[in-house]
Amino acid sequence: MEFESILLPGINPKRPIVIAGPCSAESEEQVIETAKGLASKGIKIFRAGIWKPRTKPGGFEGIGVIGLPWLKRVKEETGMYVTTEVATKDHVFEALKAGIDMLWIGARTSANPFAVQEIADALKGVDIPVLIKNPVNPDLELWIGAFQRLYNAGIRRLGAIHRGFSSYDKKIYRNLPLWHIPIELRRRMPDLPIFCDPSHIGGKRELIAPLCQQAMDLNFDGLMIESHRDPDAAWSDAFQQITPDVLDYVLNLLVIRDSTQTTESLAELRRQIDGIDEQILELLAKRMRVSREIGVYKKEHNMPILQSPRYSEILENRSDMGKQMELNPEFIREMLKEIHEESVRQQMIIMNEEKA
Repeated sequence: MEFESILLPGINPKRPIVIAGPCSAESEEQVIETAKGLASKGIKIFRAGIWKPRTKPGGFEGIGVIGLPWLKRVKEETGMYVTTEVATKDHVFEALKAGIDMLWIGARTSANPFAVQEIADALKGVDIPVLIKNPVNPDLELWIGAFQRLYNAGIRRLGAIHRGFSSYDKKIYRNLPLWHIPIELRRRMPDLPIFCDPSHIGGKRELIAPLCQQAMDLNFDGLMIESHRDPDAAWSDAFQQITPDVLDYVLNLLVIRDSTQTTESLAELRRQIDGIDEQILELLAKRMRVSREIGVYKKEHNMPILQSPRYSEILENRSDMGKQMELNPEFIREMLKEIHEESVRQQMIIMNEEKA
């Protein structure tokens, strides 16, 4: 896929490109006051949810189409561009009719190929930037599929929003960042701009600053941050919104590293990494050869492949070894799980081989 720039006229391409505004448009006064506060801080793109998909019925589901003229007024009075979320073809038609400059597809919608296709069909022949949030579930292929549907409809100005992934584990984050997924998206689609939504990842305003810095350290292109004139009084997602003043403070604290800086000084260290990786692969290949030999033994002695006590022993023992070597035990366990799965697969091949 060959993408075109999502940048609107007058938007500085310098990182981070910032999109900010309230989770929901609640009243005309709230929208205008928040927008003016953000505009005074140099923010050029204003976001506000007009339609809000809620987990359970009965919650505030957005003000609806009556809020679209408020966004039009934001454009007229501040000169900002405006963007909102769309989840159906009707949302698309109403947003386009109201002169919305940019659209985004939310995490619940991007998880539904039928819904994404409906939006793609509604956008055929329209030249407008569209950002797609990651699906609620950690499925990179589903995320990429959403881009393909929009691309096939003729949309070339596309971008991604990383907002984290739903999980039962809410100890720290509202949605787990799982940074390796957007990193892999960048590897697969190097020209696709990626924004980070620290508000939805963190779920708490105190996490917004460190998450923004992490996104910049990972070379993300921009940030989408929820900002409200009075966050504590917000009708939705109150705990993860910040005032325009706090947003300005957070942005001024960011350290933006020079992505064009020469890396010649890293050449020798990278050569060492290449050599170590080669050794790791050679050791893994040797381990799999031993696994196949074990498979032959199990087949000859009519033994089952899975030996649960042995697997548990390996996990426990290697995790302790890794900890002593200052390696994250969870990383060691995940790595061993992958190695074990491949060992089982190799042994199953042996078990299923027909005798000559």
